[in-house]
Amino acid sequence: MRSYPTNSPQAAARIVALTLLADGHLAKSELDALERCGAHEQLGLAREDLHAVLHGFCEDLLHSAHLSWDDTCRIDPRTLAQLMAEVDDPGLRLKVLRLCLKVVQADDHVADGEAIVLGAAVEQWGLQREMFAGDAVAQPA
Repeated sequence: MRSYPTNSPQAAARIVALTLLADGHLAKSELDALERCGAHEQLGLAREDLHAVLHGFCEDLLHSAHLSWDDTCRIDPRTLAQLMAEVDDPGLRLKVLRLCLKVVQADDHVADGEAIVLGAAVEQWGLQREMFAGDAVAQPA
């Protein structure tokens, strides 16, 4: 799996991409939600660059032996922790969490894979208070 510089727009975008794919498919409603909130601009990317990160992440998933696909995309805990570790700026973490929540809420269903990604982000980034106090959802992403 490729790596990106810590706190780079690509590292942040890849976590959003992981959330998009966590339920095993790429839903138009989720992509539309990101488009409506200007996710690429929020992350400091051109629209094409956000799509390139998503495409690159799909390639990485297809070539990784330590990943498995069924109804959901499952990434081993070590790889998930490594991806989350590439974002350590508190403000960027909260922004990424908000974008991930937009993705999850887009289809009014929280799939198991999506819950795993959100849980890992909240746990590893120490955002339990923000998540449960509603701060992650209250602010526009």
